Parts: sequence; structure tokens; C-alpha cells
Amino acid sequence: MRIIGGSFKGIKIFEAFDKNTRPLRDLVKESILNILEYSKDSKINFNNSLILDLFSGTGSFGLECISRGAAKVYFFENYNQSIEILNKNIKKLKCENKASVFNQNAFNFFENKELKNKKLDLIFLDPPYKEENIKVILENIAKLKLLKKSGLIVLHRHKKTKDDFGKNYTINRSAKYGISKIIFLKLIN
Repeated sequence: MRIIGGSFKGIKIFEAFDKNTRPLRDLVKESILNILEYSKDSKINFNNSLILDLFSGTGSFGLECISRGAAKVYFFENYNQSIEILNKNIKKLKCENKASVFNQNAFNFFENKELKNKKLDLIFLDPPYKEENIKVILENIAKLKLLKKSGLIVLHRHKKTKDDFGKNYTINRSAKYGISKIIFLKLIN
């Protein structure tokens, strides 16, 4: 696995090799990032952005964002082996000052004091495919007003998953890649 773009482009990062981790495929990651950087309806400026990476695994998505200029990425993961690899990747890329890693269940992210009063540009939500209750996370994001007005949520799901996003969101865009489905959500203001 490599960093695809930005200042760390081409650098190999450590990845998990166990059945408990479902890494984000490079093709899917590259497609998401291209949409975020170049699409008129889903554009995010990564320079100095604040990003929340929930269910971050070994951090490949959040590290791509740092490579592209993000000021800070907040990583939430509670699988110890993934956190160990994530920390190794952060150390390898020497980006400790731009990363905050929390060994915490992603469903409890809203309790984190470091996120209090933050306005985020992007939230990447990559729960296990079998996880059915992501509406709770989406409701907490809306309740806490964590997203900037121009902010987006990118949700990575299995293509057959039927999720309830609640009344606070509109689907900005969606795309399928193999067994993956990517959904771009925008808060209804």
C-alpha cells in the first residue's frame, strides 16, 4: 500500500494482514480523493483542512489527506493491532504534529474533548460492512454541528447495504467500485 498523492506520494505505508481489518483499496481511495479534489459538487480544499477519520484502521485515508495538506486529522480506531500500525505509519511519515490518534470506539467520538467546538471540512466514515447502526454517528455529527457549511461526509459501505441517514442529510453523490459503495453526504442547513 502506498500514498497516492501529495507530499508523501509513492511512500509505502504499513498495512494490516489479518481478517479483522478490511483495508480501503487504493482504487477506491484514489477515486474518492479525485472526486473530493476535482469535482464541482463535492470539492474539498485539503490545505489547512480539519478531518475526522472514523473507523480509521491503519489510517491510509487520513494519511492521504495529510499528504495533500490537511492541518489535522483526528483518527478514531479501537482495534489495537490497527492502532499500532497507524502509529507506525504516522511515525514513518513524520507527521505526528498533524495527527491525533484515539484508541476509542468510533461511536463515542462525540465524547472527545479535542473535537469540542471544531468545524470540520471532511469526515470519512468507514465502518465494518456488517455495522448497521451508523445513523447514530450521523445524528451526533448533526447535533454537534461538527461540519463546516461546505463540509462533506464520505461513507464507505458494501454496495448492497441499505442505510438510513436520517433527516439531516442529503446524498450529494454516490458511486460503486466492485463490492464497495461510496456515498457523499451533505448536511441540510
